[in-house]
Amino acid sequence: MRINSIVGAFTGLLGLASAASFSNPLRPFNGSDPHMTYSDGYYYLMTTTWTNLQITRAKTLEGLKNGETKVVWTDADPSRCCNVWAPELHKIGNKWYIYYTAGNGQNLDGQRPHVLQGGGNPWAKFSYAGQLSQDWGIDATVLRVENKNYFVWSCFADGIQSMCIAPMNSPTSIGASRVLSQPLLDWERVDTPVNEGPAPLYHNGKIFLAYSASFCWTSSYQLGLLTFNGGDPTLASSWTKTGPFFSSANGNYGPGHNGFFNSPDGTEIWNIYHATAIKTGNCDGNRYTAAKKVDWNADGSPNFGRPDTLGTVFAGPSGEKA
Repeated sequence: MRINSIVGAFTGLLGLASAASFSNPLRPFNGSDPHMTYSDGYYYLMTTTWTNLQITRAKTLEGLKNGETKVVWTDADPSRCCNVWAPELHKIGNKWYIYYTAGNGQNLDGQRPHVLQGGGNPWAKFSYAGQLSQDWGIDATVLRVENKNYFVWSCFADGIQSMCIAPMNSPTSIGASRVLSQPLLDWERVDTPVNEGPAPLYHNGKIFLAYSASFCWTSSYQLGLLTFNGGDPTLASSWTKTGPFFSSANGNYGPGHNGFFNSPDGTEIWNIYHATAIKTGNCDGNRYTAAKKVDWNADGSPNFGRPDTLGTVFAGPSGEKA
């Protein structure tokens, strides 16, 4: 019996050794506003680096810690040179686009959403393709509903930082906008009322839009969720708001501004997010990038769980190979 137990334990260790694993953080500094996609055998990760746009790629989550990185865009135009935030990679048609926020170097009044156009893969060259809103706006993403694309971003409405939505005429232009969500609930208004960082999530025919609420300089920065009920996606009445979710836990403070990516085999959805070890919250480069698998409740809604203790080793997304 003892020999069989030893053999079984050894076989189990071999299985663990051959499986991909990872630990958080994936990026310990300048890990703010992460966005990731999996394509052609690589994860492509982008975060806020403040001065330019960079992509890191690797074949495993753990590999992103020392992955191949390149700068894909630096802008000398003074109106969009600086405060470069929240880049996101999206494939529309047969081309890749990067949506991001940038403004001037004097203050944050000039923040606007911009877009770069790329080629047939995320590692191809990108060029500037335009500004998508004339008004202040940050944290833009692309939402798909019934094969139509919608631009969702954080805007100001009624004097508070809200979320707006507009149909996309093309990958580089949008139509008339509407206010989609406003921070009117207590958990969305800690220190300052904020709705920002929208992140689309699709599962079993359901459409969700996660977002971040309350001021990022507090530990109360956390996730809210809009669930699409059908109808016109540009109407606030077509969505149901719930929250808060994924609040500070296990030494991770202010977890938020997240995104979602699929596992290599497409069977899992993962949450990629930033947080800080600073107990009062943080809104600068002292935020790190971390990842956690999304589970699902019986009613089909996402179960984000809680941020995990840094350094804990987990099995990587399904389909990864060590």
